[in-house]
Amino acid sequence: MDQVGQGRTVDTMTTNPVLLAPAKLTRTLRVTGIRDDGLHLIEAEMVTLDLYDEIEVQPGGRGVYVVDRGASVDLDPFDNLVASAARLAGVQIGARLTKRIPAGAGLGGGSADAAAILRWAGYDDVVNAASIGADVAFCLVGGRAIVRGIGEIVEPLPFEPATVTVVTPPVHCSTPAVYRRWDEMGGPTGPNGNDLEPAALDVAPELHETRERLGNATGMTPRLAGSGSSWFVEGAFPDAGLVLRTVPASE
Repeated sequence: MDQVGQGRTVDTMTTNPVLLAPAKLTRTLRVTGIRDDGLHLIEAEMVTLDLYDEIEVQPGGRGVYVVDRGASVDLDPFDNLVASAARLAGVQIGARLTKRIPAGAGLGGGSADAAAILRWAGYDDVVNAASIGADVAFCLVGGRAIVRGIGEIVEPLPFEPATVTVVTPPVHCSTPAVYRRWDEMGGPTGPNGNDLEPAALDVAPELHETRERLGNATGMTPRLAGSGSSWFVEGAFPDAGLVLRTVPASE
């Protein structure tokens, strides 16, 4: 397998640590502008959830091996956020990544994995962290925060324990495609706290069915998590979906 990371090599005699990479939930999202380079500016509230990927770090090793729901997944060893984080932190590692956060679900799985590597490596530059993925900065800080800019401005908020019920359909929502459609639609304001929701529903109409099912099961109005595809409601509804709790930044 190809080498991951450039620069400093961690002591290869160190026992392989296992890192927990918690998911994030975007509870609200407003698009506040568009930069000259086409990137969108946001103001969002994000929280950390008790749903985790696990990363076994192999100091001085090579490559990234991924297990997703028991099956191995082919992953370009250079074209993934774990590799990008290792390069940013200047460490050479191998990694065995056990995925529990579904991909393309709006729950920040890849960003959480990258942030876990940065924390392990002692890297805390939030602005540079956002350069490898917009959600990496928040995932590096964790807890509860208002996130602005393209994701690089993270303003921590006091932790508030909360419970949410999340449903993730087997639909992969492309974040660039959703933002592109948002632009094409004239930049609508989402009626339920997420400006991207109308565009995501247009890009992936099958999301309507999951929203309706969760709403009928809970009697509440579901909200899309970020650019999708997950929907959530506040509160615990075990028969409706996956019940998750918020996690303070110190955990």
